Amino acid sequence: MRAPLWRRVALNTAGIAVFLVSAFPVFWMISTAFKPNGEIFSSTPHPLPEHPTLGHFRSVVDGGVAGVSFWDYFVNSAVVAIATVAISGLLALLAATAVARFRFRFRTTFLIMLLVVQMIPCEALVIPLFIDLKRMDLLNSLAGLIAVYVGFALPFGIWMLRGFVAAVPRELEEAAALDGAGPLRIFFRVLLPLVAPGLVATSVFSFITAWNEFVFAFTFLKDQDKATLPIMLQFFFGRSGNDWGPIMAASTLLTLPVVAFFLLVQRRMVSGLVAGAVKG
Repeated sequence: MRAPLWRRVALNTAGIAVFLVSAFPVFWMISTAFKPNGEIFSSTPHPLPEHPTLGHFRSVVDGGVAGVSFWDYFVNSAVVAIATVAISGLLALLAATAVARFRFRFRTTFLIMLLVVQMIPCEALVIPLFIDLKRMDLLNSLAGLIAVYVGFALPFGIWMLRGFVAAVPRELEEAAALDGAGPLRIFFRVLLPLVAPGLVATSVFSFITAWNEFVFAFTFLKDQDKATLPIMLQFFFGRSGNDWGPIMAASTLLTLPVVAFFLLVQRRMVSGLVAGAVKG
């Protein structure tokens, strides 16, 4: 039975309104990035730039304000984000498989702790993690920052992948074992393709977390040549005022890799969700 026309119109209107409210800050950020300073600080704001300019983007890429090339920050962020996605994805999948397939002591306690850990504010862990990284000689290093991000991504990844692993019928693994497949082959050829949608979803979460995070990166990294892109943004904020043109340009450049990563994996996410257990 189809919903009444007025209800469908109301739902569509509400959906469009939510989309417009959510997308407006992104639109204004991109628009401001192309505006000259005169239009940015004009008393009569314009939605679109009347005289578009790439000067703010050149200022960001040249590194004139930050003192370090934009590409150095970009490479550091890319290394941290990709390493976080790869390590957290692998560890989360192994842990989720163990939780979903085996019964062991304190299993329920472990699952509850995954939820409890996610409730702890990240800011409350800055000082303890700073002390731990200093003791392990990982302070002011990308490896230490990656370890912190992996730790934050694992609880969400394990909890989410557990549902995907549990949804895979055991009969598929048993049939593969009867055909002579070993544990590793069953894991990579049977289980991994079926839980790929969940793995992609957790990778998106891990990538966004590692790419956009500022507090831990700013606290744990001292050398500018090891800093990430979010740290670069703070150079455009000053006591005498904020340079909004470069700020919006840098924010736009910071957003593009996240959008590109999502577009790269979204096809796999959707196709895997509708494919189910019918795999070739």
